Amino acid sequence: MTKFDELGIKEEILKALDELGFEEAFPIQEACVPVLLSARDVIGQAHTGSGKTAAFSLSMLQNITPKRGIQGMVLAPTRELAMQISGEITKFGKYTGIKVATIYGGQGMGIQLDALDKGVEIVVATPGRLIDHLKRGSIELKDIEHVVLDEADTMLDMGFIDDIQFILDLTPEERTMSLFSATMPTEILRLSEEYLKNPKQFLLDADDLSGEGIDQAYLVIKDRDKFDFLIDFIKKVKGQVIVFCSTKYRTRDVAKFLHQEKFDAVAIEGDMSQHRREQAMAKFRSGKADILVATDVASRGIDVPRVELVINYDVPNQDMVYFHRIGRTARAGAKGRAITFVSYSSVGDWNLIKRQIKTEIKDLNKEMGIEIAIPDPLKRQIPSRRYGGQERSSYSRGSRYGGYGKQDRRRSDDRGRDRKKFGDRGRRNPYGGRSRW
Repeated sequence: MTKFDELGIKEEILKALDELGFEEAFPIQEACVPVLLSARDVIGQAHTGSGKTAAFSLSMLQNITPKRGIQGMVLAPTRELAMQISGEITKFGKYTGIKVATIYGGQGMGIQLDALDKGVEIVVATPGRLIDHLKRGSIELKDIEHVVLDEADTMLDMGFIDDIQFILDLTPEERTMSLFSATMPTEILRLSEEYLKNPKQFLLDADDLSGEGIDQAYLVIKDRDKFDFLIDFIKKVKGQVIVFCSTKYRTRDVAKFLHQEKFDAVAIEGDMSQHRREQAMAKFRSGKADILVATDVASRGIDVPRVELVINYDVPNQDMVYFHRIGRTARAGAKGRAITFVSYSSVGDWNLIKRQIKTEIKDLNKEMGIEIAIPDPLKRQIPSRRYGGQERSSYSRGSRYGGYGKQDRRRSDDRGRDRKKFGDRGRRNPYGGRSRW
């Protein structure tokens, strides 16, 4: 592998890299840094954890002059990722005198205005809040020389494409621009054709979204059994664990019951205030909490090297979400583990994801001797219920005329209220799953 001192990086940056223990460049860094240093645009396709933050940060720090206003801009889809990028750039630029401001929604505008007033050379921003600053004149892009779009496919999925175009139209034509994305949908390619000039393309991971370096496994179980298995797996782990859930309600329930089992767990989900999210992440990063329970809002904004295990409590709805989730372990070339809990209703979704995994994945049902008994919906017999001492088939709906009886209606109304309240079918049980009626 190529060492950083062979890439033409100046001494003050190399000194910071040496203190961080960075000596050899990862493939994405080795490929992109020299090209960006030559002021040529870059398109990089790389999965999470591959080192792309350093790939664009080092060249940006190299070519920026301190105390000359904002010269670099990085756009990121989420506040967590923006904060992570800012932290990395600050570490790399420790001896350069270059200052970084993080601009994102959910934080008071006054805090960001104070940071900008002190003078910064690089802004890392989410598109919506950056536009707020542009409209009030607190940020100007006339001196921008370096532009980065990170996780461009996620920004597209979140509906930021118009905001991105609005922002890019305000930047000078003469600039160095890089675009990094795990996938390259048509809209991203069109964006690159419009705003990048003769870009050098590095599709390093186009055929490697496999989670290489991660020991992957899955377990097909009933939804109500997930919490018991979660406890069993967590007890065997010495490092930190991230548990990904599909909904904010599930996230809250899992975190709550982990607390009841005396685990040090924190949660992150969309309805939390920014202050509480930052507190939770700070506690997890510092090692004061061993377990982070999160929705996918956190799947692209966590860089904690000590994460030993990722557990997908629910099967994600897209294969790319799966890879970004498990990418929270095995960071920067380290080893890690990922286990996915597959409920019977999610087997079909899991099979679609499993086809995209190109490394070996363990079937824990076989290893643990657990039999899978997925009910056939066409043959399933609904258990009968007793009303007033008489046993009636539930197919009769408890009414002599074939309709709903009073008790059935009450149960139906309860189900509707619980579904509206908890976002899942049936009443909520201690394991965050469905209860039987």
